[in-house]
This record gives sequence, C-alpha cells and structure tokens, in this order.
Amino acid sequence: MTLRSWTHTGYTQKIVFGTDAVDRLGEVVKEVGGRRVLLVTTAGRRDSDAGQRVVRSLGRALVSVFDGVRPHVPTAALQAALGQAADDNVDAVVSFGGGSCSDLAKGVCFFTEQQAGMSGRSFADKPLLAHVSVPTTYSGAELTPFFGMTDEASRQKQAAGGPTVAPMAAVYDPVVTLDTPQRVSAETGMNCLAHGIECAYSSTRTPEAEAIAMACIERVASALPAVVDEPGDLAARTRMLEGAVLGGRCLQNAAMGVHHGLAQVVGARTGIAHGLANAVLLAHTLRFTAEAVPDQARRIGDALGDADDPAGAVDRLRSRLGLPAGLRDCGVDEAELDVVARLAMDNRNVATNPRPVSEDDLRALLHAAY
Repeated sequence: MTLRSWTHTGYTQKIVFGTDAVDRLGEVVKEVGGRRVLLVTTAGRRDSDAGQRVVRSLGRALVSVFDGVRPHVPTAALQAALGQAADDNVDAVVSFGGGSCSDLAKGVCFFTEQQAGMSGRSFADKPLLAHVSVPTTYSGAELTPFFGMTDEASRQKQAAGGPTVAPMAAVYDPVVTLDTPQRVSAETGMNCLAHGIECAYSSTRTPEAEAIAMACIERVASALPAVVDEPGDLAARTRMLEGAVLGGRCLQNAAMGVHHGLAQVVGARTGIAHGLANAVLLAHTLRFTAEAVPDQARRIGDALGDADDPAGAVDRLRSRLGLPAGLRDCGVDEAELDVVARLAMDNRNVATNPRPVSEDDLRALLHAAY
C-alpha cells in the first residue's frame, strides 16, 4: 500500500449563494475593497435583465465595462481588456457570465500583477486586483486560481495562474441562470461532472478535494437532467448551481488529467465549446483511466447509478441530455485528430493522468470519440 502525502490550500474566498444574491453584489465588492470596478462580460449578458441588475448593484463603483468576451479567451480580447483596466485605473474586476468571462477576468488580474512586478507567489499574498465572480453556467472557473487563453493564429490554448488569481468572492444566484439556454446548461453541466470525476481520482487530490468531488458527481447526476427538462425549474437550477460550487471547490486542490487535457486542445484547435468537448470525450477518457483507479472508478459509478460501468453511465447521461455522441457530429474534421493527439502530449493535464498516456493512446481515444 502506498501512503500519500498531501498539502491542502484554502483560499481567501467568500461564497454568497441564494435567490437574488446578485442584488448583494455591490456589498460584496465593497467588502473586498473594490472602489473602481471593471465589469467583464458579453454584450448579451450586459444587456440582459440580470446584467442590468448587476449594473445597478455595483452602482457608482462601476467605472468600466468590457463586453468583448469570446469563447476560449483569445489573447487579443485579453490584451484589450487588460489595456482598458489600466486606462481606467480599476482596483477590482467583476466577471459576469460563463467560464470564458471568469477566465478573461482572471487573466486581467494575473497580467496586471505581472506588469506591476507584484506577482503573487503564496496563498498568503494579497491580490493586486480584487476579483468577484458571478457565474451564469456550471463551469467552476469562478472559484479557481488558473485560467486558459487561446492564440488564434496557432489555435493552441495555454494555461496560467497563481494563488492570488483565485477570485476573492463568488456570488451564485440561481435566478440569473434561468435564461441560460438548455444546450449551454447541458454542456457546461457535463464539464462540471468531468471536474468531479477527474478530481475524484486525481493523482494530486487531497482528502477534502476527493470528498467534494464525489458530492459534485452525485449532485450533477441528479440535477442536470431536471435542468434540461424544465429550464424554468428554479429548484433544479439551484441544485445544479450547488454542484458547480462543489466542482469549483474540488478543482482548487486536485489536478486534472487526460480528459481535460484533450478537451482543452480539441476546443482550441477546432473551436467547439469546451463543455461540448467534455460531453463527447468523458465516457472514453473515464473508461481508459478506470483501469488504473478501479476503487475510485467504482465509487464514481455508484454516484452515477452504475458502479459496474461508470463510463456507460456517463454516456447514457450525455444521450439523455440530447448532446452529440461523437466529435464528427460536432463538425470536427477527422484530419484534425492526429494533430490534436500530437499537441496534447505537451498538455500538463495529460502528464498528470493516473494512467500514463502515450500519443498512440491519445489517438485511439480521439478516434473512439469520433
């Protein structure tokens, strides 16, 4: 028996959860010291009813709005937001929207620290820019200390981050998720499920992260179908958003594996949504990795309702949600698979998978998912 050693990090982070919690956003921003706020979002979210509530809650503290967020966080968009934050002399950032909004805001915080020569190196360091996130999907990015950004010229995604990049607070309001489209809910919900699954058997998980990961899996498995069936069901939205909190929390102390490594490369290379890549790949990557972690795989399957076939349970859930069965159905060109396999070998998540992964393994996984 191998005895594990581990270190668990708890971030300075407040979570405010509940119906109409967005109306408390202004108070939360003041608590973290925000006086001049940059709002990072999309044009659609900015103009929505919930977006107007965000604006009203921030009040006079809102001095700048960047609404040019795009999927996979192109570096050009991040550079534009970074310049705007500097020009408007902001001391806090509020992200409102899905994972790309959270990631772009974290990028602004990260590179502002870099440019000032004040990069946070310890969990005890204070962020230069306070970040408060308001998620509208189930990505989990609103709690984590890292982010992804994509070079559109090379179609490659890079990760960055640090201990001071984790948002200081997150405001979860199920009401603002009611207008999130069913398809987006399904895709980002599968991303949340993938976070729980990979954290549950992560080679770097802490006991707390593992326990939270299992709770995440159980919550998503029960709530996500109800959200897709009845998008206006506030109780289902609430349970699913709680699952997103758990997904984000377990990510703070567990590395991802081959699943997220492949999903990141596929998304950047082909342009398909990150959540969709997760949905299509998850059963295949779980089946591959389960051989190395049979006990954890059985617990995952039990949480999904099938202890003997966790990968099958994932695939049945994907089908139940009406999501595509393969990358071909997502418009991915088969010629891209070999390129993705080659690029994914350099992905640090692939390198930390509990079962070692070769380029041939990656190629086989991609073709199985095609």
